[in-house]
Amino acid sequence: MSTSVTAPTSEPAQTKLSTLDRFLPVWIIAAMILGLLLGRLVPGLAAALDSVKVADVSLPIALGLLVMMYPVLAKVRYNETGRVLTDKRLMITSLLINWLAAPAFMFALAWLFLPDLPEYRTGLIIVGLARCIAMVFIWNDLACGDREAAAVLVAINSVFQVLAFGLLGWFYLQWLPNLLGLPTTSGEFSFWAIMLSVLVFLGIPLLAGFLTRLIGEKAKGRTWYEDRFLPKIGPFALYGLLFTIVLLFAFQGDEITSNPLDVVRIALPLLLYFTVVFGFGMVVGRGLKLGYEKTATLAFTAAGNNFELAIAVAIGTYGVASGQALAGVVGPLIEVPILVALVYVALWSRQRFFPEHTGHQMRSERQEAQK
Repeated sequence: MSTSVTAPTSEPAQTKLSTLDRFLPVWIIAAMILGLLLGRLVPGLAAALDSVKVADVSLPIALGLLVMMYPVLAKVRYNETGRVLTDKRLMITSLLINWLAAPAFMFALAWLFLPDLPEYRTGLIIVGLARCIAMVFIWNDLACGDREAAAVLVAINSVFQVLAFGLLGWFYLQWLPNLLGLPTTSGEFSFWAIMLSVLVFLGIPLLAGFLTRLIGEKAKGRTWYEDRFLPKIGPFALYGLLFTIVLLFAFQGDEITSNPLDVVRIALPLLLYFTVVFGFGMVVGRGLKLGYEKTATLAFTAAGNNFELAIAVAIGTYGVASGQALAGVVGPLIEVPILVALVYVALWSRQRFFPEHTGHQMRSERQEAQK
């Protein structure tokens, strides 16, 4: 993303965002509306988007996701990721929130809000199981989180996703409901489909970003790479994000606009989920004294979800016109604007709840003034 917030500062967070990033909520709302209108007014558009697939996701959507992720992953300093792996507090906390707390919370919300709508309930549970591997890089970058930590946590989530998604799907859709005396839902999730999704949506842009930095720094040096090259490719993350949002909402625009009350019922638990999980991550990170950058990364990687995998699994298992697929599409409908808002919440909290960041900032300003 083309965020220009790369160093701590005492100025209000919003004044340090580039023009593109400052009006990001406006662009996103416009992209959502455009997508909904296209899906509603253009006959056969959803079928056309679904006709060519990569990892069970529409090829145009897949391309948008790859364009969105590449610039952000090209910013990561991969030679500094080793320090993240040594932070056991961050690693263990992230795993516990992502793979125990968050899915359990989504399960509870799905049953609390949708006890009479099993298709939507199942779709929400699948969203809760699909941990972040894509858009989280955008939110983390805008919030000035730790890029290297984000890369490591997302990579770990991807491994767990391949190994645990099917098992957790069985646990939350069959074993736990049966134990609690609730109706169960069948669902056979393809291990290979999940692995292919991770390889495509994380592996390709991660490899491209790593090779770009490696070759760019070797040829021109880090200063040229970060001061000249990255600003040129940065805006493409936003372009890819907006393109993806337009296509996602066009994909089920007719369903969303035809069932507004159903969308509201799906949206309420999602709204609570994203807000509470993010807030929990921020509170835990601050309590563990991880520092602002790692705390923001912990919160966003916990709150964000792999909607492309959730949609792919829902469509592949239950069909493109299913309620599960609609719930999957409503996921980013709520996630995108909520997490954009939480970017501003994170930046606001940086000045007020992370005194070590403020102290570092004041020292940096004094040193700069002395030069």
